[in-house]
Amino acid sequence: MSVKVRFNSAFTTGIVLAKVGNPQREEPLQTSKEVFKIGDEDRATLTALFLKPFKNLIAHRFQHHSSLDKHEMNALAGTIFGSADSLLEQGCAIAKRLYSKSNHPNIKSGDLCIAMMDDIEIDGEMVQGICILKSETVVPFISISTRNGDLQLSTEQGINPEKIDKGCLILNHFATKGYYVLTFDRSGVESRFWFRDFLGVRAVTDDAFLTNTYAKMAVSFLEEEKPSDDTPPWETCTAAQDALGYFEQKEKFNLQEFEQEVLKTPDAAARFAQHRAKVEEEQGQPLEASFAISKKDVTKAKKKIGAVMKLDTGVEIHVKSNFSAKQEPVLEHGFDEERGMKFIKVFFNKDLAAE
Repeated sequence: MSVKVRFNSAFTTGIVLAKVGNPQREEPLQTSKEVFKIGDEDRATLTALFLKPFKNLIAHRFQHHSSLDKHEMNALAGTIFGSADSLLEQGCAIAKRLYSKSNHPNIKSGDLCIAMMDDIEIDGEMVQGICILKSETVVPFISISTRNGDLQLSTEQGINPEKIDKGCLILNHFATKGYYVLTFDRSGVESRFWFRDFLGVRAVTDDAFLTNTYAKMAVSFLEEEKPSDDTPPWETCTAAQDALGYFEQKEKFNLQEFEQEVLKTPDAAARFAQHRAKVEEEQGQPLEASFAISKKDVTKAKKKIGAVMKLDTGVEIHVKSNFSAKQEPVLEHGFDEERGMKFIKVFFNKDLAAE
């Protein structure tokens, strides 16, 4: 069952900072010599910026193949939760672990913040949290200030809070099962490094996770199943909507029922089983064949459906997620014999961008 996490009362108490390079490129690791104390005037702003990326994420737990007692990140987090005075030592140890796992040539150097959080609410209980954020890019900022009675403009390089590359929030909850962990990697490159090599986490297979996974799996499978390369993307978009229609109409997911109502043929069901086996291998755990459907995760999945055609003539056609080819046809495609080129014809009543 999913748990409810709220950040309304949370506040940051201290931060350990580091600059983490790539050992393969002989880039150094630099860590804090003391815990950075946050002034009262900055506490609310920093806390909100640190915690913003962790809303609506799939939950994970620390996992070890033999014993949780041997899990390094679990042990480091447990020490910090046991004594706030250990934040500097254990925070630097976390930075050293990340540095030791950053050997792949695609892993970028970056700035690391390890922040101690108090009063995060989880299922009505106030708990501590450890927020780990890594930013791999810096961007220029413009600042206008008053000096000697006039206005001055200056530029600085810094971290854009909206574009933090990787993050992890370890909550002091379910300690005996590997803590409750929210994490993300926006880069999409070497995610295995962040999730498995550094953190060593496995997704919590609750209803939200299973709904999200099966919905994405169904959409990606149907996209791969298009009859030919000439199949227009709006038809694939409509097929994906049909698949998610099953999740909208049902309260519980049943794999056999899904195969019969959505996939329809034994051949399609067999190919979907192969697709599912690949996903299970990537995630390192089997997927349950029956669960209660999380409606909010179905809604999120529907918003992501869409299609883009990038044509060699410099034209792009974007199909929105709510488009359905089953409605009155407004798109036609074919082949012009005279020009020897494919074409797409678009019907519309008015140009909304011109209003």
